[in-house]
Amino acid sequence: MGAMEIINFYVVPGIVVGSIYALGAVGITLVFAILRYAHLAHGDLATLGAFLALGAVTLGGVSPYVALPIAMVLTAATAVVLDKAFYEYLRERPKIITVMASLGVALMVRSVVQVVWGVDAETYTGGIARAENWWGLRLRDREIVTVAAMIGIVAALYLFLQRSKWGKAMRAMSDNPDLALLSGVDNKKVVMLTWVIVGGLCAAAGVFLGLNYELRSMMGWTMLLPMFAAAILGGVGRVEGAVIGGLIVGIAEEMSTLILPSEYKAATAFAILLVMLLVRPTGLLRGKVL
Repeated sequence: MGAMEIINFYVVPGIVVGSIYALGAVGITLVFAILRYAHLAHGDLATLGAFLALGAVTLGGVSPYVALPIAMVLTAATAVVLDKAFYEYLRERPKIITVMASLGVALMVRSVVQVVWGVDAETYTGGIARAENWWGLRLRDREIVTVAAMIGIVAALYLFLQRSKWGKAMRAMSDNPDLALLSGVDNKKVVMLTWVIVGGLCAAAGVFLGLNYELRSMMGWTMLLPMFAAAILGGVGRVEGAVIGGLIVGIAEEMSTLILPSEYKAATAFAILLVMLLVRPTGLLRGKVL
């Protein structure tokens, strides 16, 4: 197999799925950094966002790209409601209780998706999308849009966190919530803003996963482990680290199929997660250790 075949059949799909993981991992790393627990409902929120976009496509007759911002807004609102209903009163309790509560929320969200949309595979558009040749690289339009959208969304978020008042408040709460409160930061508003951003990122990850593959009620749960591996690999609390981690995990998964059956490529993310926790728990960019 030549170099171009390896790039077209393994590296390019790895970058595309890695971009999707990156969107999810950024949300996970924000929850880790600001709320300090592992949110196990993250993948199922992504599934909900993907199916909300399908609803907009089916009912409104719009393209998936037009449905994307609609799904991001609706999923963000859902994430805020879930926080108010299930997580807020657990804020002062041991974090393991909130983690277990998030598992229950994941099952609940998945059940809602299965009741409303069923368990069969769905797609946004029919037909086969053929790849076009770009100087030897075989790329589909949806793959280019996925990578470009990930870069744009993460760049906008990075600028928001670095330049805006509320972004600085989120970083302050991430560093020390008690000191942030004493400095006049409204922690409740920061938490709500965090869930708005996390919900939007979940929806984006789910929509692009559905756009490049299929929509299934278990799709979010399946990508939960790679997203956690990406967040920890890059360094908890580091947005740019989550992107690097997502791309590494995506490419590693696809490359692993050169030597392993494709059914086992998820084990690659698990191996990366274990190695990083054992060797460098702060991640590549020295994030937080929780």
